[in-house]
Amino acid sequence: TRRLLKKYGEAEQFLFSAFAQHDVEATLKFFYTLGLATKVEAENRVFPESERAEDVARAMELFLKQTKVTVKTNVAVKKILAEDGQITGVRTSEGILTAKSYILATGGTSRPDTGSTGDGYTWLRDIGHSVTTPTPSLVPVEVKDKWVEGVAGVSIQDTQISLYQNGEAFLKTTGKILFTHNGLSGPGILNISQHIGDTLTHGPVEIRINTLPTHNEEAVLEFMRALHTDHANKMIKNILADLVPKGLVGPILAQASILPDRLVNTITRQERHALIQAIRGLSLQIHRLLGIEKAIIASGGVALTEIDFKTMRSRLFPNLYIVGDILDINRPSGGYSLQLCWTTGFVAGINT
Repeated sequence: TRRLLKKYGEAEQFLFSAFAQHDVEATLKFFYTLGLATKVEAENRVFPESERAEDVARAMELFLKQTKVTVKTNVAVKKILAEDGQITGVRTSEGILTAKSYILATGGTSRPDTGSTGDGYTWLRDIGHSVTTPTPSLVPVEVKDKWVEGVAGVSIQDTQISLYQNGEAFLKTTGKILFTHNGLSGPGILNISQHIGDTLTHGPVEIRINTLPTHNEEAVLEFMRALHTDHANKMIKNILADLVPKGLVGPILAQASILPDRLVNTITRQERHALIQAIRGLSLQIHRLLGIEKAIIASGGVALTEIDFKTMRSRLFPNLYIVGDILDINRPSGGYSLQLCWTTGFVAGINT
């Protein structure tokens, strides 16, 4: 659990008491008792065995039925009502709802098409809670290079990613990348998007991607040398297509200033060196981060000092509990947002 909590950065100290009550193992056990089998994949990412997200939703709906929870749909919440340090009700499109305790789990502002429109922040500000205005945190990037549209859907696992500004590398990392119709996504990109956004304010940012992470530089060099003896009369574009994702052959050769139809035996030592550099560092120019509507998560939210993490109770209103993405907690891609929601939601539930 300690290693997991470090992924939440400065929030680690706050979250320890919550995760001590409900950790990853407890979450998996919960879903297992509802008939949902899970599997662990690369980087300890957990998925339903069926690979169907709707099966997770169905398991939770089953739990609601088992515990006789009433779900009201198509009812708009307008305002949280507070008086004398207590929450007294919730004003909705169908009147005022009252209860002994209230749990706020509205999500943040990322992906508003899923319902996370940031309303919870407005309601909490209105009753006196401190809220840092959310900004995109894990978000895909748009690049200036138009060729990416032709390779949309191509992905590279566990590759080296480097960021440059003014010709100098300022960040190097590894992770999965995914080419989109206008840029780059995938965990390797999402987890550095905030660095990219911050650096873009100071000038252009270049990203270089190793398109052949399974080979070190010496192995690529040895391969290129062997081409001159084994495939001397073949076109370089056909040879490269067996080495890197096919859609990247054109951009790699263009970066190395080599025409695709050139025969291997006509490529000079200098061109071979340029080709190796392009294979191991395909360059793209970043245009911008996509907006909040495309963000996986948003940074910002309710001040952690205003929450008692042993219970998830508001320190301002003892009958209000605040959980999930609405909290001001940064986290990487890889299921950390979901676990934050499972854990804080459980703790609030058992303490109301």
